[in-house]
Amino acid sequence: MGRISDTDRTRNEEAIRAAMDRLLRGEFPPGGRCDLKTLAAEAGVTRTGFYPKKDRDGTVREGPYQHLGDEFVRRLTALREAGEVPDPRDAQIERLKAQNAELKDRVADRDATIEELTQFKKLALSRLTAQHDEITHLRSRQQITQLQPPVALAAVPPARTSTSASAGPPRST
Repeated sequence: MGRISDTDRTRNEEAIRAAMDRLLRGEFPPGGRCDLKTLAAEAGVTRTGFYPKKDRDGTVREGPYQHLGDEFVRRLTALREAGEVPDPRDAQIERLKAQNAELKDRVADRDATIEELTQFKKLALSRLTAQHDEITHLRSRQQITQLQPPVALAAVPPARTSTSASAGPPRST
């Protein structure tokens, strides 16, 4: 591609500035975004004009419209820092990122709660099991003592009747 004349360059710069203003106001073509690619397409210039060039000897020179590309990026950054997002898709992406982060936090909190409740359940079950074993042990001891007569009562001789107890040993007549 050959070099362009000064009038063509001036015309292209005016078209780029007009397209830049439209994009920064949020007026996008179908399928377009607020980026250099769409800016170049809207202005009717090649995108490569916004980037530095290398000469054959390896030296780097500024692209013909690089200063306008830098201005576009600066203005876009200033709008974003001011809280304005000209591209609704960028706003949607930011909103979805924030929503995703919130959901991740909620899932992490719920996972922690579930872990705590699982530990509590294990502890409660082990305590209930220990209490059940103790109750079973105490009931079995109670049943054994009810089946066996008390040792102290079995060793005492049977009681006598009241008349024989006051009379003493039997008398002979």
